[in-house]
Amino acid sequence: MLEQDFPKMISALSKNIYLIIFLVISLMAGFLITWQWLETSTAQSLAILSLEEIKSPLRAKADLKTVKALYLTAYSAGNPKKLAEIIDLINKTELNAVVIDIKDYSGKVLYNSNLEWVKRFEARENRLGNVREVIQKLHDNKIYVIARLTVFQDPLLASKKPEWAIKSKNDGLWQDNKGLNWVDPTRVEVWNYNLAIAKEAIGFGFDEINFDYVRFPSDGDMSLVVYNNGDEPKYQTMKRFYTFLREHLNNYPAWISLDMFGYVMERTDDLRIGQRLVDAVDSADFICPMMYPSHYSRNSFGVEKPAEIPGIIIDNGMKKGMPTFVNKRAKVRPWLQAFDLGAVYSDGIKIREQIDAVEKYSDAGWLLWNASNRYTSAGLKIEW
Repeated sequence: MLEQDFPKMISALSKNIYLIIFLVISLMAGFLITWQWLETSTAQSLAILSLEEIKSPLRAKADLKTVKALYLTAYSAGNPKKLAEIIDLINKTELNAVVIDIKDYSGKVLYNSNLEWVKRFEARENRLGNVREVIQKLHDNKIYVIARLTVFQDPLLASKKPEWAIKSKNDGLWQDNKGLNWVDPTRVEVWNYNLAIAKEAIGFGFDEINFDYVRFPSDGDMSLVVYNNGDEPKYQTMKRFYTFLREHLNNYPAWISLDMFGYVMERTDDLRIGQRLVDAVDSADFICPMMYPSHYSRNSFGVEKPAEIPGIIIDNGMKKGMPTFVNKRAKVRPWLQAFDLGAVYSDGIKIREQIDAVEKYSDAGWLLWNASNRYTSAGLKIEW
């Protein structure tokens, strides 16, 4: 190689380097633009999916009644033998309704959903079987059917869309004391995702959608929590969410209920989780405070061991909370304890005490909770 060729070679090499740098920058810019487009597209698609594509079924809302319900997992409702046992129990007692999981604490959607984003997030786990047949069988027995939908405790959605999850100051996703991730209640994309599931469930024939975990986390290291919009008070975020549900489901043929901590009946602060009765009574049709006596602290209402004297606990909570419901849209329909914790409830005596206390104040009914779905007629009125 001649000495005079070196400048030409260096010049050519420099041009190639500049070209490579230009191509790399262009590729990176293209990637970022594409990523932002995908993010925007995802949010827009969810909005379209939940607000436009799922039309309201052509039927009327179920007649209002005094609901007396049992909670069922999707496994129980999807098991023909278990479901037959529950129907038999309902038919011979005062019971007239069931609450069935359609999306639980894991974030899994428990029926064969056709929603694009449920499928894309691999959230389906069909435990209910043929959901229309299950609902029809219950309706044939004049049983009111409520779908329970867990909202903001959703580790599955948090893993699939970490940008929608509650973040940690230590990087990564924040976890509660059970090691579960939550989605961020301030993210409207999460609202739309759950709204779409609710609308699909209504299309299957559910009479009511019961929204659970409609709150911010209550346990875990709160000093590490990072929200997308951390400046807004929690109760304002939740009030906006309740209003959102009313606006988008009001014309659909199903009633709306919200699960809340039992303490909302006696306290006016938001319990540090965003839940206040006053913010929900104009949006929901029913408020379902979880008034399990075993969950009240010692000496609540002057009772040393609340689980042992449930009637006093329920009576006091109902009495304190009822003024908030005067001339409002919502009625109160509490969750009651049907499990042994702090005292024996399986003999039915304490179940009856709770029911009687509720019925002194409200004609909207009550819901019995037993996570294992072990129910008998103990404590219930027999109606052959």
